[in-house]
Amino acid sequence: MPQLDLTDAPADADMAVIMNGLTGFNTADVGPPGRRPLAVLIRDEDGSVVGGTLGSTAWGWLYIQWLFVPERLRGQGLAGKLLSLAETEAVARGCNSAWIDTFNPQALRAYQRQGYVIFGELADFLPGRNRTFLQKRLTPAA
Repeated sequence: MPQLDLTDAPADADMAVIMNGLTGFNTADVGPPGRRPLAVLIRDEDGSVVGGTLGSTAWGWLYIQWLFVPERLRGQGLAGKLLSLAETEAVARGCNSAWIDTFNPQALRAYQRQGYVIFGELADFLPGRNRTFLQKRLTPAA
């Protein structure tokens, strides 16, 4: 019988076994993901990164994992510009859809303004806040 070991500090090598195992299984099951990182960076006057978006493309989807606009730059449409640039690159990579999630009401509205639609929610993910999952169909520029 295998031994189960609960830890809050798994070794990098242990995590790699799990990630590589699942990646191998998924590749055999549905084909290689073609996963590539994708970032759109916001730089200040001296070239330092102050925000942006981080994600990846895989299996024809853009996944936006992180999107951060510094407070002093909010309200200028930067979130929409970040998403638009990421989406354009994703289409160039052959993606047909995108997804993102948030538990921030302002971010939710920003994503919806960009054409993202809700496909799922986790109610009370945090007290008084839902975690909302959104998706968008991407179309090549004409």
